[in-house]
Amino acid sequence: MGPLLALASAACYGVVDFAGGLLSRRVHFAVVTFLGQIGGLLLALVAVLALPAEAVRSTDVLWGALSGAGSGTAMHFLNRGLSRGAMSVVIPVSAVTGVALSVLCGVFFLGDRPTPLAWLGICVTVPALWLVSGGGIGARGGGGGGRGGRTPARQASLDGLIASLGVAVQYIGLAQADPVSGLWPVAAGRLAAVVLLLPTALRYVPEFRQPRKRLGQAAVIGAGAALGLILYLWAAQQQMLAVAVVLASLYPAIPTVLGLALLREKVTPAQVTGLLSAGAAVILLNLG
Repeated sequence: MGPLLALASAACYGVVDFAGGLLSRRVHFAVVTFLGQIGGLLLALVAVLALPAEAVRSTDVLWGALSGAGSGTAMHFLNRGLSRGAMSVVIPVSAVTGVALSVLCGVFFLGDRPTPLAWLGICVTVPALWLVSGGGIGARGGGGGGRGGRTPARQASLDGLIASLGVAVQYIGLAQADPVSGLWPVAAGRLAAVVLLLPTALRYVPEFRQPRKRLGQAAVIGAGAALGLILYLWAAQQQMLAVAVVLASLYPAIPTVLGLALLREKVTPAQVTGLLSAGAAVILLNLG
């Protein structure tokens, strides 16, 4: 059941990324990020009321808050990088590095011991994520240096690296919560993310003057991300962190498939290779 929950989490995040990417073309990234966390908080509060916990422990709430700080950071820098039109740099860097950091932490600090087949699946996943996300395609910045002397590609790479750190903290922190606390760690994380992102939101108050439909869409997208976290939490409680993280991190494949099906985008040979490799990784991780 654990692998299915992790893959369902990946599906949620993939749909959220696809919808968020479309919305970010029309709405400032700070609006999408902040209202998304508000939507996630509302869904998490409904979930904790619908599924009461056996006991709410302060340590689990703190782990959840740390996870939320990570996800808030990840979404801020990911959306900022996407708003710069640097998808081919930000998504591969954040996805691949986030997975690598989470797996290494699980193995060296949390006692994870993947089987040889699982290790093979993990090793296949890293290049698969890079390829399916379009890594290296159109990633070079143009012309002279950007703000502060950085080229656009370097700025995007920095956004992606910071986002990857947030992704790792999000996954590792949430996985430390005890099942007895139910979904309260997720709710605590959404609240922490809202508080963390509030100063940035206040800087861009004029950008929030958008049609209600778009503001509502941002909140719904965030609720979808919170659902993905809930599914990941349940998955991490049933298997090793390394396996749960890798399976949940296959979400970049979803926007590629949706872009092909709904937007009639052209998929490159590299992305096809990445999709096939991701499928092989799922089989290996399940067998392992």
